[in-house]
Amino acid sequence: MTVFGSIQQTAVPPSGWIRTIRNALGMSLQQLGKKLSITRQSVQEMEQREQDGTITLKSLKEVAKAMDMQLVYAFVPVDGTLEDLIERKATALARQIVMRTSNSMKLEDQQNSTERLEKAIQERANAIKNEMPKILWD
Repeated sequence: MTVFGSIQQTAVPPSGWIRTIRNALGMSLQQLGKKLSITRQSVQEMEQREQDGTITLKSLKEVAKAMDMQLVYAFVPVDGTLEDLIERKATALARQIVMRTSNSMKLEDQQNSTERLEKAIQERANAIKNEMPKILWD
C-alpha cells in the first residue's frame, strides 16, 4: 500500500468533516462559533457549505485552527503513486505511437509479431518517461 493508501480508503463523512469532528470533540455550534468569532448560525452555514462543496480552503483552515487541528490538503494519484500514473500515461502514449507505425507497416505487408510490438511499446514508454514530454498530459 502506498503512503496515500490509507487516505484513499477514508470516506468523507456524510455530514462533512467540520460537523463530524466538532461532534467527536463534544463541541457545540456555539462553542465553535465563539472560537471563530461568528454566530452559531454562521457555523451551521459553514458546515452546510462544506457538505455542498462550496466552502473555501481559507474557511477550512480557520475551522481546523479553532478546533486545535491542522487542515491537510492533498492531491492523491488514483494510480497509487506518481510513478504509476506516469507509467500508465507513458505506456498508453507509446502504444498509440507504436500501433500507428505498426498499422502503416501492416499496409505495406511488413507486420511485426505481438512480442516485437510489446517490446517496442515498452521501449517507447521508457523513452517517454525519460523525456516527460508535455504531450503526455494531453
